[in-house]
Amino acid sequence: MHDNEKPKELKELLFPYDQIREVQDRMVARVSECLEKKQHLIVHAPTGLGKTAATLAPALSYALKKELTVFFLTSRHTQHLIALETLKRIKEKFNAAFTATDIIGKRWMCPVPGTDLLYSSEFYDYCKKQREDNLCEFYANTKNKSKKLSDAAKAVLDEIKQMQPCDSGQVMKLCGENILCAYEVSMALAAKSQVIIADYHHLFNPNIRETFLAKTGKSLNESIIIIDEGHNLPMRVRELASEKLSSYILDRAIKEARKFRLEETEENLSSIKLVLEKMAEELQPGSEKKVKKEAFVSAVSKYADYDEISADLEFAGESIRELQKQSFAGAAARFMDRWMEADEGFTRIISKVQGRKDEIITLSYRCLDPSLMTKAVVEQSHATILMSGTLTPTDMYRNLLGFPKNTVEETYPSPFPRENRLNLIIPKTTTKFTSRSPKEFEDIANICAEIIEDVPGNCAVFFPSYDMMANIHSFLYPQLKKKAIIEKSGLSKEDKKGILEEFKQHRKKGAVLMAVATGSFGESIDLPGDLLNAVIIVGLPLQRPDLETSELINYYDKKFGKGWDYGYVFPAFNKCLQNAGRCIRSNEDRGVIVFLDERYAWKNYRRCFPTDLNLMVTDNYRKIIEEFFGK
Repeated sequence: MHDNEKPKELKELLFPYDQIREVQDRMVARVSECLEKKQHLIVHAPTGLGKTAATLAPALSYALKKELTVFFLTSRHTQHLIALETLKRIKEKFNAAFTATDIIGKRWMCPVPGTDLLYSSEFYDYCKKQREDNLCEFYANTKNKSKKLSDAAKAVLDEIKQMQPCDSGQVMKLCGENILCAYEVSMALAAKSQVIIADYHHLFNPNIRETFLAKTGKSLNESIIIIDEGHNLPMRVRELASEKLSSYILDRAIKEARKFRLEETEENLSSIKLVLEKMAEELQPGSEKKVKKEAFVSAVSKYADYDEISADLEFAGESIRELQKQSFAGAAARFMDRWMEADEGFTRIISKVQGRKDEIITLSYRCLDPSLMTKAVVEQSHATILMSGTLTPTDMYRNLLGFPKNTVEETYPSPFPRENRLNLIIPKTTTKFTSRSPKEFEDIANICAEIIEDVPGNCAVFFPSYDMMANIHSFLYPQLKKKAIIEKSGLSKEDKKGILEEFKQHRKKGAVLMAVATGSFGESIDLPGDLLNAVIIVGLPLQRPDLETSELINYYDKKFGKGWDYGYVFPAFNKCLQNAGRCIRSNEDRGVIVFLDERYAWKNYRRCFPTDLNLMVTDNYRKIIEEFFGK
């Protein structure tokens, strides 16, 4: 794309900025080409490249010409807002005529108190019952008896159209003030929209997709799908396709049945609990084993016909939800149905753990193959674009998600100046299981303490687990001259926000954020400028070698011949690269990223890094860091 061609091309492509960044122009051109050829695209595009504008602008331009719909799917609210900001710029710059809808999960849009505490499937059943029995005031005010929008809902919809494009929060506020169902109003808006910003599950959960597309009048073959933060999609889809039943759920369901005097249901639930206990009797707490579908079915059938028990639990669940929002009997019924589904691409595992009071037994039906859910969606779409800043190797994601062989794969370099980034591998320690000891933890702490002292301002240290963090922290804490802010498990959004604000306030004197690679701060936080000057990644956050991981490795080995890479190594590396990405967020940022483990220097692991990282393996890290910061 030559300079004299850019103004015309950028206008045609609805590019919302006056100038296009280096590398970004290549991505815009590739997206446009793939849309014209109806080809799918997988893009590794590091932070700062401007992925949202580079995909959304040409996709919208093409969709408006061809009367298609653009779905922008992302799992993070901040990415919803970035997409909306891009659309606002397009509308203002080009006076473009289009409508956009920002939608989140139906449960989160519901103003009824307590619904946010329900599981998705529980909420769906509860909501359906409330609508059918005409018990929801918000729905009744939104839809009339013929299922058409009420006059009040039409008036609010017109008001929302004038605010275009607006986020789901604004829609929820306006609908709340008028006692209307924000979800139904959003669905009506989506039906008239050329762009829909939504969550993964809106298209990749088959049950939700069917309803979602029917309500909006959209079809996959007339859709361009942009999947943001695509490295998260395989795990998210696997979770969507998995189901579990625990002794805890059964205990709650038994109490529920007793409370509502459902004697047959109580007896059926007690029988299922006995089956779980019998199946797990040889397991010690903390252990697990594979089970066959028939083993559970035949054991349950000794008490009563499996299908009859399943039907009874479903009926009980519906009856209970007439009296309260949640039904554990309904959850058990859902598991019974799912358990009867296919074996291929799934594994069945029973486990036992020690709870606070009692042992908890869990029977799981776990999805191993996300392509069972994603392949059909991708193939039916006009084009699907999968993008992320950590999407290497791209062919792994093509295989895992069932993209066709002719999918275009692109890996772009970071747009940030190399001289602003110092990427070090320090091969002096390891968190390898066989090497773990107090001496090793002390050595790791000593190196971390030296780096934290040599870096001006704020640092973040990421650990493979909370246990590892605690072990190393005991040696690190006495050496720290900076304030230590430590992540705890199970943080709420408010807790997370509070920790980040506290961390930012120490930018001058400096603080140390100690977090877990897979926790609340491992990805999706922005600390630009001098808010974060160094990231230390301690060890490799390899998945605990449990039975599901072993099954995953075996399945991917059988299907792709790459089980170890796909099921174990690359997912851990992507977490490390997400951690590393917290450090450099803009062109002006300068920072040090340290990979602290000898394994990072090994050939088998070194190959997992993107080629443009310019890594340096060194023991002389103090001198190099001091020179980088001009000390």
